[in-house]
Amino acid sequence: MQNLNSPLSPDNWLRDLFMSKAVQQGGVIRRKARDIERFAGMDRFLSEIDRRGFQVAENAGQIVIFCNRAPVRWIARDEPLS
Repeated sequence: MQNLNSPLSPDNWLRDLFMSKAVQQGGVIRRKARDIERFAGMDRFLSEIDRRGFQVAENAGQIVIFCNRAPVRWIARDEPLS
């Protein structure tokens, strides 16, 4: 779904997202899930993630994109942090 109020097409929005310095350096970026849906559509976004071989996680309405092909290791603690 494209936001009709946005000056950017979904393709341009995705291109701008993936041209960031963090992406170019293989880092991590974060966006609100509702913004991804509004500006590009989740299906189109996830297709681009797959095409690039990146991984993505969602938590509390935030999408975290790991902009590299390295494995993601979840670290858990038995006790809450003090």
